[in-house]
Amino acid sequence: MCGLLAYLSTDADRVDEQTVSGVQSALHCLHHRGPDDTAVWSDQRVVLCFNRLSIIDVDGSPQPLAYAGDRYRILFNGEIYNYLELREELAAAGATFATEGDTEAIVAGYHLWGEAIVPRLRGMFAFVIWDTRTRTAFGARDPFGIKPLFTARLADGGLVFSSEKKAVLEVLGGSAAAGGVDPASLQHYLTMQYVPEPATLHRGIRRIESGTTFTVVDGELHTRRYFHPSFPIRPVAEDEQQGLYDRIAEALDESVRVHMRADVTVGSFLSSGIDSTAIAALAHRYNPDLMTFTVGFERESTSEVDIAAESAAELGVAHVPVVITAEQFAEAIPEVVWYLDDPVADPALVPLYFVAREARRHVKVVLSGEGADELFGGYTVYREPISLAWAERVPGAGRRAMGAISRAVPDELFGRDVRGKDLLRRAALPLEQRYYGNARNFSDAELSRLLRGHDRDLSHVTVTEDLYRQTRAAGYDDVTSMQYVDLFTWLRGDILVKADKMTMANSLELRVPFLDPEVFALASTIPVDQRISHGTTKYALRRAMEQIVPAKIMNRRKLGFPVPTAEFLAGPLHEWAHDVVAQSQTDEWLDRGRVGDLLTELAAADPKRNSSKRIARQVWEVLVFMVWHGIFVEERIKPQIPETVYPVRL
Repeated sequence: MCGLLAYLSTDADRVDEQTVSGVQSALHCLHHRGPDDTAVWSDQRVVLCFNRLSIIDVDGSPQPLAYAGDRYRILFNGEIYNYLELREELAAAGATFATEGDTEAIVAGYHLWGEAIVPRLRGMFAFVIWDTRTRTAFGARDPFGIKPLFTARLADGGLVFSSEKKAVLEVLGGSAAAGGVDPASLQHYLTMQYVPEPATLHRGIRRIESGTTFTVVDGELHTRRYFHPSFPIRPVAEDEQQGLYDRIAEALDESVRVHMRADVTVGSFLSSGIDSTAIAALAHRYNPDLMTFTVGFERESTSEVDIAAESAAELGVAHVPVVITAEQFAEAIPEVVWYLDDPVADPALVPLYFVAREARRHVKVVLSGEGADELFGGYTVYREPISLAWAERVPGAGRRAMGAISRAVPDELFGRDVRGKDLLRRAALPLEQRYYGNARNFSDAELSRLLRGHDRDLSHVTVTEDLYRQTRAAGYDDVTSMQYVDLFTWLRGDILVKADKMTMANSLELRVPFLDPEVFALASTIPVDQRISHGTTKYALRRAMEQIVPAKIMNRRKLGFPVPTAEFLAGPLHEWAHDVVAQSQTDEWLDRGRVGDLLTELAAADPKRNSSKRIARQVWEVLVFMVWHGIFVEERIKPQIPETVYPVRL
């Protein structure tokens, strides 16, 4: 797990000392991703910079790593969990190795097999390989997008690639040089809570998409998708069901086994959910001294910390809880947003930052349960096609009438939330229009009142229409279509961004055993009645985990991990929120008066009501953008990021 930065010139002999110095100066933006070692290598066409967090082959495998008589130089961020098997196969094919690490397996594989190495990599990765002989570059991102990679074209025609967008901004020369705020990306952010790939909130900076390879030839960037997720669903007869559960349990156990490969200590995050509990239980098999980490808030009622502590005791693992206050929550926001690069309106980012900070005091790597819901059908919203099956039989005129009724019904009557209003709204819409991931804070009408220059023709449909076209061509049912869409939207836009950014902010490597090619290959075959069944979600996974998780934990009611955003913004953080709005210089984009009105409504409402929670989500989304704008555009907000001076290998 590391931070890479590469500059590729379009002309021979373009790279001089000034260029090297200019690119190298942006390395400080990546220090948190790799504080163990820093190096810079260059020739007449490229500058390759690297900050390393040493996990495998700790004393070897320095990057930029040379291979084949210095023909290649590779920058690699991530981990390859089948590197031992790959090295053995490559050695049998004639490859030689000078290190004991996984980085060399990638470049050796590219030397022998070309682009065919990428689908054989089992892990999380973003890498760039420079071929000094052909003066071309090749790289890739992992199938699910666990590891980030940003790119931009400079004024001199060259290309820059980096693990952090802020490093790209620095090489470019700031927000204005990066084209400023992209209005379309801002509207998508306010709709979806994140900026969907491949865009970023700056016009001139893009992301290499998950599951793609890329080449740079004569200064031209070409990308190709190598990962096309498919769901070859197979019916499971009643007498075959236990066999399916056994295979799931075996696949997860094997995935955790290889994810435990490291030359440093590996711990695990632990929440009240069964996903992280299963991962911790399996990891304990391979590390009897496993440490687990949980975060929660100061609250009177039963918290995530209490439930996780019970789980840890039942599993027999060491447990470290972290409890944060509203004041700590607010104080950390500028720092959290700086590490994010682009705004993500998921308040769970903040507690994740704190638990990662505590975990780093004890371990260098943690396992976590991200991806289980997307692969096995774990979100409650996946039950929607079942609950709305009756609406499919209603004629078009009837569905339009339901939509009109839902718009006419108020959110509250006599001080109570109106039940059924949202059900009518959703029933009136086809799946392609109503579902775009686990986010819907603003209606179109609400967004038009807030966002200046709101484009009525720009909606989530422009992000997901091609994805739905693919699901229809494949003949997927609605539940499977929702999971497919989430792989390209919510998972890589929210879940994996917060996982990578908040852990790497603390120089902590996070590994996600559920997002493993072998696990996905099995999960993708599970029929709907084994995902959404018996009044619950991810049914087959739950049955499989009965073999892994103690019954006391399996049968316990899930607490979930709600961040008390409404309580905070209506209470201890209300003045803080007003200050953010008052100081923000975002009038070009937002109606700040409208934001003030939302804050006033929130202060007067019951924070436990659904309507209040929805307003809080809207306000939070705007506040995160305002803080982001204050850091990266106005340069008014200066997060307290530790500045470390460290030697650079040249």
